[in-house]
Amino acid sequence: MKVGIINVTGYAGAELARILSEHSEVDITSVTGRSGAGKLLPEVFPHLSDVNLRIDPELSGSVDFVFSALPHAASAEALMDVVNSGTKGVDISADFRIRDLDVYSEWYNVEHPCPDLMELSTYGLPELHREAIKTCSLAANPGCYPTASILGLAPALKAKLLEPEIIVDAKSGVSGAGRSLSMKTHFSEVNENLSAYGLDGHRHMPEIKQELELAADRAVNLTFLPHLIPMTRGILASCYAPLKSEFLNNSKNIREDVTEIYKDFYSDEQFAKVVDDPPMTKQTLGSNDCLIYPTVDERTGRLIVISCIDNLVKGAAGQAVQNMNIMCGLPEDTGIRQLALYP
Repeated sequence: MKVGIINVTGYAGAELARILSEHSEVDITSVTGRSGAGKLLPEVFPHLSDVNLRIDPELSGSVDFVFSALPHAASAEALMDVVNSGTKGVDISADFRIRDLDVYSEWYNVEHPCPDLMELSTYGLPELHREAIKTCSLAANPGCYPTASILGLAPALKAKLLEPEIIVDAKSGVSGAGRSLSMKTHFSEVNENLSAYGLDGHRHMPEIKQELELAADRAVNLTFLPHLIPMTRGILASCYAPLKSEFLNNSKNIREDVTEIYKDFYSDEQFAKVVDDPPMTKQTLGSNDCLIYPTVDERTGRLIVISCIDNLVKGAAGQAVQNMNIMCGLPEDTGIRQLALYP
């Protein structure tokens, strides 16, 4: 299958090229870049020495599947002709994640450039939307924070265990901010430092809220607070919500019952894994896994869930390949079986 990558020169695009270069059913035949056009890909990213393609301004030749790693708005515009021509794709930007276009415009400060494509797209979180992904033309790859947060809370919400007051406190490595230069990601600003941001509202909040409400089948009141932490990759989301009194009163062993609910929910999943100890970000480095640890603070009756991913793999490129596999009828784990790197 011939695959094209739009904007290979960002972190997510480069990670796509790395993963797809080892995919047994794929040949990368065309790559584009907002920077580096005219150069060979290994000149920009020496670690991609086996992907000896020239970076072009536009996709060249015919392709069977397209990934777009452009920023929001630009990505939708780039995918419009692709999808309308009958070629399937995955969008790694936010353009097709939020179903309510008024909410999208409010949070991204732009009118959606291709609203007609919304009907052809679906939210690409396989653990929750696998059947819809199988038949869609365009998968909206979830954001990195939303992936960790939603997978961490979905089993409890589906089981109706929670009151609708939810807090997600999440920490991300610096690569989540992208490859563009900025003061906030300058080494001297980030090193030996920890900072909260988006206190007035982060763009991933409405995406998380949308999916949590679908899982709960009711409105939820979400507080989402992200932090930047001095490491390159990884997200650790700490999720909190009060358990319903009827569950607390009727359960003989609250922690064991919660763990069983989570393990049953993800029992058939290859990449969402319920673990027996609180996970660390290094345990997901380079892998497509989401490691989830649910427990209960019995003093307060509050559920606590720790959820870890690699923001560039399960939080971006790896999940995009997972979606492609599902959309194209391939084994879901093809090309994304890598174990985490350690130490």
